[in-house]
Amino acid sequence: MDVIVRPTPTLQGEIGALSSKNYTTRYLLVAALSEGVSTIYHPAHSEDSDAIRRCIADLGAVLTEDEEKIVVQGFGRQPRNVKELNVGNAGAVLRFLMAVAALSPEVTFVNTYPDSLGKRPHDDLIKALGQLGVEVEHNEGRLPITIRGGKPAGGRITVSGAVSSQFLSALLFLTPLLEEDSEITVLDDLKSKVVVGQTLEVLEQAGIVVHAADDYMSFKVPGRQAYKAQSYTVQGDYPGSAAVLAAAAVTGSDVKIHRLAEKSKQGERAIVDVLRMMEVPLTHEDGTVHVQGNGKLKAVEFDGDAATDAVLAMVAAAVFAEGTSRFYNVENLRYKECDRITDYLAELTRAGAKVEERPDEIIVHGQPEGVEGGVTINAHYDHRVIMALTVVGLRARQPLVIKDAHHVAKSYPQYFDHLRALGADVEWVE
Repeated sequence: MDVIVRPTPTLQGEIGALSSKNYTTRYLLVAALSEGVSTIYHPAHSEDSDAIRRCIADLGAVLTEDEEKIVVQGFGRQPRNVKELNVGNAGAVLRFLMAVAALSPEVTFVNTYPDSLGKRPHDDLIKALGQLGVEVEHNEGRLPITIRGGKPAGGRITVSGAVSSQFLSALLFLTPLLEEDSEITVLDDLKSKVVVGQTLEVLEQAGIVVHAADDYMSFKVPGRQAYKAQSYTVQGDYPGSAAVLAAAAVTGSDVKIHRLAEKSKQGERAIVDVLRMMEVPLTHEDGTVHVQGNGKLKAVEFDGDAATDAVLAMVAAAVFAEGTSRFYNVENLRYKECDRITDYLAELTRAGAKVEERPDEIIVHGQPEGVEGGVTINAHYDHRVIMALTVVGLRARQPLVIKDAHHVAKSYPQYFDHLRALGADVEWVE
């Protein structure tokens, strides 16, 4: 389905942030890897979190769920022998479960999104699993992928961090269960380093010991560990909230978002600091971000690798800022559900924004007077692109039509409902 976004001068109201997709995924995984019963309170509900629910159930976890929690009986280091797993369009779920599948004789990950996840490369994890004695059959590093494991040994492993930190996180979830101790060395640069901090936080909560270098470029992981069954509470999600905060910043607004912890390890909490740098009037106290926007913003420069999943929302806000903004160190945006530099900037240009592309930078020449709009744009099946383009539509002079906007459900199914609750003029169309 498509969505029409009409110019909306003011937003007003309060919403609760949805639960974190990243933490939900990790808590469900460590619960499945334990041999007891774990409880996860306030889990996220989205296509990605549904994908890991479905896959860990296929692998032998038993899940029961009500409105506030999921109870998981784990399978430990002995997943059920299944032939196929379908992760949908969830890249992190695929990569984490590729590592878990190394404990199984043979598992094939099917390709149901050939134009999105099917195009994303996984070579770095494939090479690392090969060092553990795992045979991987693949399509030039892409889906479909068959893992033939059984008894990976541990030992010395190298993995590149140049494309994604998810490959490293996958190894960190697997190696504590192996018979031998492991040493993991990260080659090249490590992208999205802050997300590795989330992985280590969850591992520690699950009773796993990992000795990490301060720069996260090397790790010592004792083998023969066991995940402890625990209770976990999922915090509010900054990546999804970033787009709502950006929408509040570019309009006249009086908007509060609750459940956003000030000391969260989510790098995307930087959206609050960036909006402050843009001179957006806001406060952040007791887990609530309160934006009283006036639509006036100043340009910024920002290292996007510190907050990968909030960059597109920041760029959308910068479209209306006074001056030229620069978001650098963002090459890893090219390896997401779409190329979030080339594809996103093409659609912003179509909407009337003035932007420039660099190999690892996005340059935005702000237009405080707004953009023209009045076009139909393609979000490339990417939830983050959909949310960010919506922000632009609220300040366009004419409505924007965003094609296939239902793919926002990958991470934030309630996104348009929440915007409507704040007064945004958005409408679904067939």
